Amino acid sequence: MPVERPDALPAARRPHRLSGGLPGLLAPGATTDPYRLRLYRLLRTDYPLGYDPALGAWLLSRYGDVALALTDPRFTGYPHDGAPRGRAPVPLGLCRGSLVCGPLTVPWSTAAPAVERTAYVLARRIAGRDRADLVADFCRWLPAGAAAAAAGLAHQDLSSAPRGARHRRAVGGAGDCTGSTALREHALASFLANMLDDPDLLGAATAGEACGEGSGSLLGRAWAETLRRDPPVQIVLRRTRTEVAVSGGTLPADAPVACLIGAAGRDPARFAAPDRFDPLRTDADPLLIGPAGCPATLLGRLEAEHGLRALLTAMPGLRWADGFRPVAGGLLTRGPRALLVRPS
Repeated sequence: MPVERPDALPAARRPHRLSGGLPGLLAPGATTDPYRLRLYRLLRTDYPLGYDPALGAWLLSRYGDVALALTDPRFTGYPHDGAPRGRAPVPLGLCRGSLVCGPLTVPWSTAAPAVERTAYVLARRIAGRDRADLVADFCRWLPAGAAAAAAGLAHQDLSSAPRGARHRRAVGGAGDCTGSTALREHALASFLANMLDDPDLLGAATAGEACGEGSGSLLGRAWAETLRRDPPVQIVLRRTRTEVAVSGGTLPADAPVACLIGAAGRDPARFAAPDRFDPLRTDADPLLIGPAGCPATLLGRLEAEHGLRALLTAMPGLRWADGFRPVAGGLLTRGPRALLVRPS
């Protein structure tokens, strides 16, 4: 039975509840941690389709419905038809969408060594400290620093400009997905948090083998698993071009739709033990990673793999600071606020 859109909407961003008493996405606490509040779980099970008046969009939380909205030509980009639609790249994972997605402005053979070189420089700067925050001292610098190094900028040149300006200068403008580093910072921080939480994974990465696979393959799987379990982009906005039937009812035509990537990535109907971080899972899904050829997606994986290797090489005893546990924050975009570690 179709779900009817309310006739009167409350003021924008006013805390509210959906029909039946379920808190909306912008309710107090939900924007801080929708996982801990089990909001995503409640949406998937009891409210697979509902209109959130504060957000101004219909909510899709089940994997099957979100996958449909991301790939079906009956959906278009938001807020205009020129945005990605159908099977064109959508702003997912680290990709910002086909409107600004273009080839990397430096050769890949230059970019990869630059990522590795910058990661080792940053790791060595941290190694001599008693305590460090990997978000502030590593994750915020590696994406911009690697691109700048690839473009031939010296480190002293890099430190004299705001972070966004550093990166635009390094890659030659904002004409591709690499023009913004914020999402790669969030993703890198989540990746490092997941790896530091699992000493066995860290040991396998250091040894270079796990289950008969090379460490590169293991780290690549861990990177993809991070984007599923802890996506840097939690919500992707789409718009219907016509009425579309989904599991919870029927979406009206020309309606804004919020695809809850964070909920879909932990849907137990699609993923076994969805809350568990498992790089070796057999039900991994490339849809949640983003377009395979997107330069930001490729750079993000390089930064994760080379970044972790550099940290473990410079600090073999790297571990959490005493009593510290990482806490992620954010609803539209999300990542750990700090990663406090003891380098040795």
